[in-house]
Formats: sequence, structure tokens, C-alpha cells
Amino acid sequence: MDIITIRDFTFTYPGQKKEALSHIDMAVQEGSMCVLCGKSGCGKSTLMRQLKSALAAHGKKSGEILFDGKPLEALSHREQSSQIGFVLQNPENQIVTDKVWHELAFGLESLGCDQETIRLRVAEMASYFGIHKWFMKNVSELSGGQKQLLNLASIMAMHPRVLILDEPTSQLDPIAASDFLETVRKINRDIGTTVLITEHRLQDVIPYADQVVIMDEGTLLTQGKPEEIGRVLKGKGHGMFLSMPVPMQIYAEADSDEPCPLTVSEGRKWMTKLMTRQGKEPVYKSPDQGTPVGTAQQRKGKDAVSDVPAIDMQGIWFRYERDGQDVVRDLSLRVRQGEFYTLAGGNGAGKSTALSLLSRVRTPYRGKILLNGKDIRRYSDQELYRGCLGVLPQNPQSMFIKKTVREDLYAIIGGAKEKKSSEYPIAMKKETAVEGIVDLTGLHGLLDRHPYDLSGGEQQRLALAKVLLLRPRILLLDEPTKGLDAEYKQTLGGILKKLKAHGITILMVSHDVEFAAEYSDRVGLFFEGNVVTSKEAHAFFAGNNFYTTAANRMARHYFPEAVTGKEVVECLRKSL
Repeated sequence: MDIITIRDFTFTYPGQKKEALSHIDMAVQEGSMCVLCGKSGCGKSTLMRQLKSALAAHGKKSGEILFDGKPLEALSHREQSSQIGFVLQNPENQIVTDKVWHELAFGLESLGCDQETIRLRVAEMASYFGIHKWFMKNVSELSGGQKQLLNLASIMAMHPRVLILDEPTSQLDPIAASDFLETVRKINRDIGTTVLITEHRLQDVIPYADQVVIMDEGTLLTQGKPEEIGRVLKGKGHGMFLSMPVPMQIYAEADSDEPCPLTVSEGRKWMTKLMTRQGKEPVYKSPDQGTPVGTAQQRKGKDAVSDVPAIDMQGIWFRYERDGQDVVRDLSLRVRQGEFYTLAGGNGAGKSTALSLLSRVRTPYRGKILLNGKDIRRYSDQELYRGCLGVLPQNPQSMFIKKTVREDLYAIIGGAKEKKSSEYPIAMKKETAVEGIVDLTGLHGLLDRHPYDLSGGEQQRLALAKVLLLRPRILLLDEPTKGLDAEYKQTLGGILKKLKAHGITILMVSHDVEFAAEYSDRVGLFFEGNVVTSKEAHAFFAGNNFYTTAANRMARHYFPEAVTGKEVVECLRKSL
């Protein structure tokens, strides 16, 4: 039986001619897990929010949405609140109380449940989700992963029939994201709750989905079972194939009549069968015993950066409160000029705090920070933020101040009116500068949209465009791939390569291990307020079990040095 039915549904935002959703027809069976995916800005979040009236955007609609056979608008607000649960991208945006126990009870109190029912359900959810260990804590003390788990538990306390999740792991580190998605899978499997989820970490959700729906520019491109979707996308040559699980992508490049693997475990078994037929034995050796993938010349080219440090943090200590614990502890970090350096690590380790110290948003109480050899305290604001340091924050919305994308881009360089300045002399007209950045970041067609009406990925691109208009020599990026589809991640990687080729130094904080493995020169692991290790990117990821790529986990028993899917495919071709 279908619990959600969408028939010929079309939606257009106010003031827009182009339809955000066009003639959508789909159904979700009760008790199933349905994954909705597509490029950034394809309409996923817009469609998801239409499934709950309180969250639906205003605009022109046609067609119908049915919940359990009834028109959605016929359900009262109370019925929708109790039967349709919704978890947002940013955990901060959904939490409304100050205590964990009160957050669990808030939804039930809003529904008017009696105290006995509230106590029972709160205790049940705290036990089921393992929240009892931090049940009495302040919400402000929780990590990002704990906050998102609390949001999920608060929704599930109301016993919804449908659970809708809009990129719930976009702000979580790989381990926390994997744990969260495993909990969602458990809810679907053990409780029978229908799950509809949009997610860019398809590696962790597609293998367990009953149905996968691919959207493209507001329409449904294709839908079906996970093993069918990859074949369809590969045949169409569609960019969304790059978002499919790595085992599926590697399988598509090999000549094999075995069933398509969806998980790392299935991928390892498939690879073992494939290699055994060729008489190849697994190596099971430490990655540092092998020769790195790629030619010596390629490796040398990646390391061809200056030895002069662009960023030099010396013995940095920082705490948020005078009597609180140190968040950054004796941190020393050197990033060379023209280098692409990535900081990896769990939520709450202090990575974003370190970036805030580098951007002079906060000041350490001990230690020294040098940018291009000059003490950061000696820069004026004009010197620091115009032509020296560019900062892309984790929340791009904090950078938006105007009503349209076009106005926001011009605002960063003093408005649309032409005037002489050191950054933009008459020879370099503002219009030319903006057009170049729009081309570089792919913002065509969005210039007349309100920044808050953009998708998460589009907002990231707009924020990056604004930062680049200031022509920084050092670029600080806090989770730049959050909300981006795999195809645009490639575009972003290309942009960062161009910037690096022009001598720009890049320091990135990221949970996206695949992106970091492909584009970084070096990677450091941030733990307990400090960098505990710093290695060349391939050596770092090939030597880890958890902070590594799916491709390396799948193929390391034959190709321990291969880190990306491309490298595994290259190794396979040489071996077969």
C-alpha cells in the first residue's frame, strides 16, 4: 500500500517563471526506504518540504499529494505533526529547548499528551537511541552528531508513520554520519517506519534502499531499485552516476558478469572473485610497504609548492570561557605557500575553532599566528580581508545580505556603481569581475533568485563566489563540499586546482574524505585540540581504517596504495 502518492505535481516559486518542480509522479510504499537524490538545485528539498504543509514553500501549485489516500491539505496540523516527522539539514535549526530531556518531551507536550505518556515515550526513546548517558545535559554541550540524533529521537517520540530526512548528515563527520544513518536504517527495519531521505552520502544509504528516485532540473529522471539505477545512469552518461556508491562505479568499469556490488563488503567479495580468476593473490601488506599510485613525475608535481609557510601557527591555546576547558591546545601548524592542506577529524575536535583563530574572528590567549611571515595582529582589517585572506564559513547564509544573488555579488565589491579602487581599477570593471566569477562557480540562471531560496549546494557556490571576488592569497574553507552533488564537487575541485596553480594557499576543514583524497596535497588529523599527525594525502588515507575512502577499504587487500575509485580502476586495468 502506498502511504505517499504524488500525482502530476508542479510548483513554481513566487516571481519565478521556471518551474521548480514539473509534473512529478511518484509513490512511496508504506514501510519502505526511499532515497531521493539529484544534483544540487534539482528540487529535492523543495519536493520534500511540500510533503509537510507547515514547511512547504509558498508559490503556485498544481496536481495533488496524497497521504494514506487522503489529500495532504485535508490533514490537520496536529495529524501532520504526529504522523509525518521531518529532520532538517542543520541540527541547530530544529532544536528549540535548552535541555536534552526537555527537547525529547517538547513535541509530545505540543500534541497535548498526558504526563504518563510523555514520561514513558521519553524514557523509551532515550534508551533506544542511547541518549540516557547524556539525558540531563545542556543541548549546547552536545556535538553535531549528538544534536542530530536528539532531533531524530524527538521526532520518533511522536511515533510518526513517515520519517522525512533532508540531508541529515551534511554537517557530520564520516563516523558520526555512518552511525546516524545506521540508526535510520534500524528504525526502518525494526519499527517499520517509512523513510524518505535525501542524501549526498549515497554510499551509506543506497545499498539499503527499496527504491531510488533520481531528480534532474525539477523533474523525475528515473526511479527503481538500487541495482537498476546505476545501470540506467551509466547508459545515459548522466553526471549523477558519479554519486553512486564507489563499488558500483568500479564495477561499471570492469568486464564482469557477476551481480553489481552495492556495499564495500560486496565489493571486496566481487574483487576477490575477479582477481582469483586471474590467479592474483591478495597482498595484505601495510600501505607504506608499497609504491604510491601514479608516476613519480605526477607525485612530484603535486608536491611542487614553496617551502615558505603561508600559514604558521605557533603554540596556539584557546578556550571559549575563562574557566572552561581549552578547545585548542598547543597547536602548531605550518601550511606552505601554494599548498592545499586539509584538516580532518571528528565533530567537536576544534577544527572550525582553529579556522576562526586564523580568520581573526577569535583571538588565542597564548601563541602566535603568522600569515605570509607577518603577525596576524599587525594587519589592518583592510589589509587582511582584501587581497590577503578569504574565509568560506560553514554556514553560507551568514554571508548573504541582499535580496538577489546579483545584488549580493556586487555588494562584496562596493555595489554595482563603478568606482576606482585598489582591488578593481577602471581597467578591471566590476561587471567583468562578477561575470567571470559567475562563470567559474556556475551561478547562471540564479542571479535574480533570493539567496535564501537557493538549495544548500547553490548557497555554497554563491558564498564561494563572494569570497573569490575579494581575490584572497590564502583561502580558508570550512566544509566547502557540504550539500554539493558529486558532479559539482568535481567542478569545485577544478576551481581549487586553478586557484592553487595561481599560487593561492588553501586550508580546508572537511569531513569529505573522498574529496580530500583526490585534491589535497597534505592531510592532518585534528584530535583533542591539536594536529596529531600530518602526512601526504595518499599516505594518510591509505594508512587508516576509518578515516579513509570507500575505494581504499574495498580494494586494499589487492591494491593497498589505491585511494580513489579512479586509482582502483587503473590498478584493475593493469592487473586484468
